Amino acid sequence: MRLLIAAAAVMLALAPARADVPPGVRFGDASADTTRINEILADAVARNISSPQERTAYIARQFIGIPYQGHTLEGPQEFLTVRLDSLDCTTFVETAMALSATAGEKRTSWRDYLYNLENLRYRGGKLDGYPSRLHYICDWAVDNAHRGNLTDVTDRIPHCSYVVRSIDFMSNHRNSYPALKDSANFARIRGVEMGYRNHRFPYIKSSDLRMRDVRDALRSGDVVGLVTKLKDLDVTHMGIIIKTDDGVPHLLHASSSNHKVELSAAPLDEFMKRNPSLLGIRVFRLND
Repeated sequence: MRLLIAAAAVMLALAPARADVPPGVRFGDASADTTRINEILADAVARNISSPQERTAYIARQFIGIPYQGHTLEGPQEFLTVRLDSLDCTTFVETAMALSATAGEKRTSWRDYLYNLENLRYRGGKLDGYPSRLHYICDWAVDNAHRGNLTDVTDRIPHCSYVVRSIDFMSNHRNSYPALKDSANFARIRGVEMGYRNHRFPYIKSSDLRMRDVRDALRSGDVVGLVTKLKDLDVTHMGIIIKTDDGVPHLLHASSSNHKVELSAAPLDEFMKRNPSLLGIRVFRLND
């Protein structure tokens, strides 16, 4: 009998720990991911970091060294995908923000994290197929700001400029997006793009990032979108600001070139200068 009990205990330990994963949710590794989420949340709540930006910065640092992997959200069906073992620039930012929002609510369960992740990633906070994902950062910013999740503070930064773009990169490059082979998905994405014709948005020029008043206005934990020079797109990369003790901002991001989440060695202004395809940055702050 004792051997049977021992054997049953071993089988239980080896069984999937997350048989209670809700429908429509896809984990990279349900057991490892949910355990890690709970650990990060418990730690962040225990530290009682009141500032959403400081909390986001603290949590984002926990992912330094995690491998870069693109296209983890893609597939024949749209799931609420959770991956902590590999991240791209957008999923890194979303993960840190959703964890920070959950910790700000004093919640320590992966189930609460799922709610906040969906709330950030999808239009109106609800997954409704591929087109409901907020693919464009301009759309992500408008939708989340409207619902009070974040604030676009770009126009509060000194030397703010503006650019006007018609955002339709996805429909112009339909063959690059397998989900857009479906005519209904394509039509819905085109409908989203129609709302961003001649879209005017604020940004801080790369050349202005070296200025002291701009550096002083940025905070650790600010989310930044790196504005491209492409004429039919707004942002091509994202990251989180980390300021050193001397007040110099650096970019914490999932780097495709270095294949991992890393804190850039160069200050943000130098990072931008080395990437001539970028025009400047947009700046967002998580709300509590």
